[in-house]
Amino acid sequence: MKFKAVVTEDGVSLLDRRFLPALEKMGKICHLFLTRDHAFFLHNLITTADGIQSIAQFRKQALFDDYRISSQNEDRIAFAFDISLLLRAVRSSVSIISGEFGIANRLQVKLVKKLPPNSTQPMPFLTFETKGYKSAVIQDVPISKPLSRAELLQLQAALDAAQDLPPTLVQVPDSNRLQNFVDRMKHVGDLLNVSISKYGDLHLQISTTLITLGAEFRKLLVVGDKAQAPSEDRDLSAQTRSGRAILMGDAQSVQVSVRHFSKSLQCHLAKPDCAFYGIAPQGACLTVIFQFFIPGTRQTDKSISLHCRLPVLDPGSS
Repeated sequence: MKFKAVVTEDGVSLLDRRFLPALEKMGKICHLFLTRDHAFFLHNLITTADGIQSIAQFRKQALFDDYRISSQNEDRIAFAFDISLLLRAVRSSVSIISGEFGIANRLQVKLVKKLPPNSTQPMPFLTFETKGYKSAVIQDVPISKPLSRAELLQLQAALDAAQDLPPTLVQVPDSNRLQNFVDRMKHVGDLLNVSISKYGDLHLQISTTLITLGAEFRKLLVVGDKAQAPSEDRDLSAQTRSGRAILMGDAQSVQVSVRHFSKSLQCHLAKPDCAFYGIAPQGACLTVIFQFFIPGTRQTDKSISLHCRLPVLDPGSS
């Protein structure tokens, strides 16, 4: 199997300043899944770890020039790596390039096998080669053995399943209010109740024997299944409205970890323009989809995407 490409200036910026810092917050170990047309950074799709699933997808043109890939598995290659080591290699390459000529120099990345020091067995590496005016620097990021055909099929099936959208999504354009609320909740308890209605309401609540803390975001933009809120709900409390919507089948509620919810907010390091929240059918998971616009427009940039799936501790009610 072979993989070789040149990371573009935009690709370096996306990885160095936005996506790798965000993905590093999701977990230490990540899978890179390379196909003929896309690169995916994946967390917890085929592991048993009880953590957030995160899926970052890039069209190859968003990151690379001169993209070449071949394998016996339909030109698909996947492997696991330590994301902090990859981030360090990219940042080091950036400093080397910009220190000489500016970022217009080439940063080449390729899959290689090398014999590490004090070892008799060749090991796989993702190698970054930076060629400056006065020097060339090679940095090796150790990776796992590339996935077998059966493991690739398992990864592809998990990726396909993770692409399913909840029937109702509500848009939260301002993440700061969410972040402020979660920062307060961390000191109250570990479990967060999340309900989402077809009326465009996102309701968050954390309860202990001593205290109940809640926040409500109302009349949000709804994508998918939507409904008109009953007029008699106007004078009711947030908790009562949420309960009524659930009983009428117009809302779903799940319970997730405060730690997981807080961690998902770290995806804002990737600088999305807004986020959508939704609950999968039967309360299977809480999904957060981050939307990116083409710079200077309100049009969705379809070359990049990022979303998370938070495991549910209690499916709640729907």
